[in-house]
Amino acid sequence: MNRILLLIGLITICSTAIGQTKNFIDQPFVETTAKVDTLVTPDRIYLSILISESDTKGRQTVEELEQLMTNKLTAAGIELNNQLVLSDLSSNFKKYFLKKQDILKAKSYELTVFDAKTAGRVIYELEGIGISNVDLERTEYSKIEELKLELKSKAVQKAKLQAEAMIKPLNQEIGNAIFISDLQTNIVNALQGRVAGIEIYEYSKAKQEYESISVEFEKIKVESKAEVKFEIEKK
Repeated sequence: MNRILLLIGLITICSTAIGQTKNFIDQPFVETTAKVDTLVTPDRIYLSILISESDTKGRQTVEELEQLMTNKLTAAGIELNNQLVLSDLSSNFKKYFLKKQDILKAKSYELTVFDAKTAGRVIYELEGIGISNVDLERTEYSKIEELKLELKSKAVQKAKLQAEAMIKPLNQEIGNAIFISDLQTNIVNALQGRVAGIEIYEYSKAKQEYESISVEFEKIKVESKAEVKFEIEKK
C-alpha cells in the first residue's frame, strides 16, 4: 500500500514539473543578456618586504634592520600593529652545518598601504636604509562585494531596457521576468600576480628629499553579466 502511495506521489510530482516546463515553453517571452562594468581605484595595496642579513654581507643583523624599518614606517604614518605582519622567518642552518659558514637570517613581511603615494614613500624610505627587496604582491578594492551586488542589479536593469527596445517595433510590451540567471562576475586586476617591483617616487637632488609624483595604480575592472527572460504581454 505504501509503495502504491509513493508511486502515485512521484507521478504527481513529475506531472506537475512537466506541466510547469510546458507552460514556460508555451508562453511567449523575450530573452536578453546584458553586461555592465566599472573601474575602481584599489584601496588595499600589499607590499612584500624581505630583510636579509646577506644584503649587508652580515654587517647588520636582521634585528637591527628590523628596527630601522619600523622607525621609517612609523615616520611615514604606518600603523604597525594593523598594517605590518610577519609572513616568513628563515635562516640557512642547513648551509651552516654543511659548509660551516655563518648563519645569515632573513625575515619576510607583508605591508598593507592604502594609496600609491604611501607605497612610493615606503619604498623610498626603505631603500634609504638598504632594504631594496620590496615587491608589489597584489591590489584590492575593499568594497568589492557591495560593488558586485550593485553591478548585478544594473545588469538586470539593462536587460529590461534591452527587452523593451527589442519588442517596441512589434507594438508589444514585456511583462514579468520569468527567468533570471547570474552568468558571471569578473574582477580584472592587471597588476595581480605579475609585478615584481614598483617605483612611484622621484628624488630631488636640489632639495635632497623625497617628492611624490602624481600617479596611481591601474584601476581594477569589475564586470557583471546576467541573462533574463521576460513574458510578452498580449494586447
